[in-house]
Amino acid sequence: MQRNPSLDLKQFIREIPDFPKPGILFRDITPLLGNTDAFRETIARMADPFRGQRIDSLVAAEARGFIFAAPLALELGAAFVPVRKPGKLPHDKHSFSYDLEYGSDTLEMHKDGVVKGQRVLVVDDLLATGGTVEACCKLLSNIEVEIVGCLFCIELSALKGRSRLAPHQVVSLLKY
Repeated sequence: MQRNPSLDLKQFIREIPDFPKPGILFRDITPLLGNTDAFRETIARMADPFRGQRIDSLVAAEARGFIFAAPLALELGAAFVPVRKPGKLPHDKHSFSYDLEYGSDTLEMHKDGVVKGQRVLVVDDLLATGGTVEACCKLLSNIEVEIVGCLFCIELSALKGRSRLAPHQVVSLLKY
């Protein structure tokens, strides 16, 4: 794969003010995904800290986490395991319910997706408050896997989501 270490990936992140509501500055990844060189370099750079480690599976919650986890799994020679909302997976599944600011949610993963003792990397597009990836980690801890780390394309540092993921290693490619 052709690498471009001098490529400024932040130039491919579009800023959209007041989306999805006033006061929010949305970091839009679609320009990054739409540029073959930038997307390829993003996947390579995200994989770099984990190359040479034995990683059995990459786990990601729908939907944007899938965009990064699937090519990263290929790059790292590991399986990709999707975590979905209830009612989306047809086979026997593990479930984990968690509280949100207003209400609750549930994540599900096929029981044969990961097994006890595997080394797993959790991937998402964006680390904001950390709630979804924290729930993924708790779901995985019930299966007794080793979580190698939590990997993100973008981190919004001011929201302190990293603290919710302790003691797991957190790696983010782009920080704002």
